[in-house]
Amino acid sequence: MSGLRTPARRRRKNAVFPDRAVGASLRRDRVEAGESALEQSTNGASNAPGGAGEFAADEKAPGAENETGLLPGAKPVLEFLRSSPERADEVYLRKGRRTKEKDEIADLCRSLGLRFTLLDAPAFARIYPGPCAGAVARIFPAGFISPENLLAMVPEAPLPLALMLDRVQDPGNAGALARTLYALGGAGLILPRHGGVYLGGAAAKAASGALEKLPVAKARNLGQCLDMALNLGFTLYGTSAAPYGGASSPPVRNALRGDLRFPAVLVLGSEETGLRPGLGRRCSHLLHIPMPRPFDSLNVAQAGAMLIGCFAACRQSGDPAGQ
Repeated sequence: MSGLRTPARRRRKNAVFPDRAVGASLRRDRVEAGESALEQSTNGASNAPGGAGEFAADEKAPGAENETGLLPGAKPVLEFLRSSPERADEVYLRKGRRTKEKDEIADLCRSLGLRFTLLDAPAFARIYPGPCAGAVARIFPAGFISPENLLAMVPEAPLPLALMLDRVQDPGNAGALARTLYALGGAGLILPRHGGVYLGGAAAKAASGALEKLPVAKARNLGQCLDMALNLGFTLYGTSAAPYGGASSPPVRNALRGDLRFPAVLVLGSEETGLRPGLGRRCSHLLHIPMPRPFDSLNVAQAGAMLIGCFAACRQSGDPAGQ
């Protein structure tokens, strides 16, 4: 990581990062929900032509999500949100003729703190071009839990470590990290409510079953989540590409030397821009992976797996700092 750069042609996937279910008492995060613009890079979108109008009938029963992780149909989506809201990742509604079901979906999303997006017909058809009465839900089959519940699980995990992904976008990277974290006994993943990676088919394939077992939380504000963890006695670790920090940054440590404390949260930044400064400044320490050979890059999944391994080694070694 030290002094390493990523070739421009591979930066989006290989940039070095610089800087389940619980019972009925599950507390879900409340977030501001409403209209938002659909980015062209929305996961699962296709290039199908737009222009489909409203459809009177829904063709799929509640829970019959397709292989892309999408549940189409206003009535199925509404019933799904009523019965299994913790499994909903995001809802898309097509602009145009209003219906009772679509209005109820929007109201229910607001009350649940679930993100929903209003799209015009061409943009909506890129997500789902078939009959669906103007509503589609994106599903995470395992379901989300609240950050509070996940943090409460960390001290009792075999490896008392939670992994926070700050705007990581590649589902393959997220799935690979989930696989490593689960295999080594980690407590779970924390993702941002907005702008985070979609844990769909690509992530599930890379995770090789781990995402069906590993608790995953979505936080409205990652900074506030880190503040909460700090107040609970967690040590917060970020990442650094350099072996030294700036005047206002936390101290940088060689990740290979151990002396890692638990319970802990490890924050990994996005493939494109790395760890956001506001989150980095909240960390107790920044971890650096020294590289004795000149090498251009490690992607976030590779570097993250190495760091998770450092935590596991520290825990297994009997190092007093890792108890």
